Amino acid sequence: MIGPVLVVLDHDRGELDESSLQTITMCAQIGSTAVHVAVVGGAALSATQALGIGGIDSIWLIEHESLSDFAPEAWGDAVVGLARHLEVRTVVGIGTERGSEVLAHVAAGFDAPFISNIIAVDRVDPLELTRARWGGSLLERVAVDFARQESSVTVMSAAPFAFATPEALGDTDERVAIQTFTPELPANASRTRVKHRITLLSGITLQTAPVVVSGGRGVGSAEGFAPLEQLAELLGGAVGCSRVVTNQGWRPHSDQVGQTGKRVAPDLYIACGISGAIQHWIGMQAAQRVLAINLDKDAPMVAKADYAVIGDLHEVIPAIVAELKRRRA
Repeated sequence: MIGPVLVVLDHDRGELDESSLQTITMCAQIGSTAVHVAVVGGAALSATQALGIGGIDSIWLIEHESLSDFAPEAWGDAVVGLARHLEVRTVVGIGTERGSEVLAHVAAGFDAPFISNIIAVDRVDPLELTRARWGGSLLERVAVDFARQESSVTVMSAAPFAFATPEALGDTDERVAIQTFTPELPANASRTRVKHRITLLSGITLQTAPVVVSGGRGVGSAEGFAPLEQLAELLGGAVGCSRVVTNQGWRPHSDQVGQTGKRVAPDLYIACGISGAIQHWIGMQAAQRVLAINLDKDAPMVAKADYAVIGDLHEVIPAIVAELKRRRA
């Protein structure tokens, strides 16, 4: 058994990143004897109150004046302090941008090994894991030998959407009480922190949309995205794109899906004129269903998709838009 585990949840000013709850499932699979959950920052109280899920033994709200907003060094130091307080040997988090940065500081604080982007637990005793590397083009098998490692702590991150979200507690189930912990932090702990934000998007975004209509090289131009935008609007979705599109300057980087862009998990991902390189697939592989529209029947995206339309997207998309409008008229 791996013993007690400290799970660090990712949140933005109290708004919980629900993918971080998937680490609870990973902890159950690696054989943890107890799961302690840490939520950093006073603004995170609302996140702790939303934890109506099973599999948790304790919830800790880490409070300090330096933790008013995201500060990766301070968050890392705070988690190190709580891990030592609870005497855990394993710290786990989700591999989001914020989560990975905080866990890197935790690993540095303990001078500990960091096993990132875990996608599967293959064996419990001894512990063997599979993790994604090089944007998912390489899967690495990792054997963890706790007895031989020099550090007393091991840090791990789960790849987003690699594990299922744990089930919610019922109305009659007893919920875990929230405890507080105040760490000792150096004066310069929050030297790197968020001070200002500029709101670029509101409403439906790529990462919250139930449908993503994404375009690649085959769209041909910035103007060629107009039918994709129409389709996304009709379906209540958002428009994404591949890296080649942003390289061409047709769409902003904020619309990019993939290894160096956003990772999405919509109910339906419509890939229009996208070849399906592994770097793009990594960003949308968590989609429930994939529809590929492409002239090339042998394109990797077509081979991997649940459904495919072999045809010219400049004819197919307008036809779908026209039919949707006709049916809704």
